[in-house]
Amino acid sequence: MVTAYDANPHQLIRATAVRLEKVEGLAAPKWVGMVKSGAHRERLPQDDKFWYVRCASLLYQAYCHSPIGVSSLQTHYGGRQKRGVARERFARAGGNMIRKGLQAMEKAGLLTKKKVGRYIAPKGQALMDSVAQELAQKKE
Repeated sequence: MVTAYDANPHQLIRATAVRLEKVEGLAAPKWVGMVKSGAHRERLPQDDKFWYVRCASLLYQAYCHSPIGVSSLQTHYGGRQKRGVARERFARAGGNMIRKGLQAMEKAGLLTKKKVGRYIAPKGQALMDSVAQELAQKKE
């Protein structure tokens, strides 16, 4: 059986994002196209489907690294912030977009929240594994 561990992560996340567009209750908030994803970014996301790609990436992180939390994900999605003539330094990603994505996927039943953090739900794991299976069949 093919799992999400066996697939190429970039292809898996893109294919999962297409599937997440069809999930009810996971609509992108109105403000997503008007905000940066963190202080280290200079521009807004250029991808129209950025919300779904980020949610698919969050789901993949929950699949591989459960339990996950907003703080650890801010570090994961952060990057170097340019500061003019001063040296660059690491800046964490914004937490609101990550938090809203996790909450939306909890509502859709893809993630579950426990005392320590968020874990992937059986429905989310089945979704990721089915997408990985499709990618494996395309590759053959």
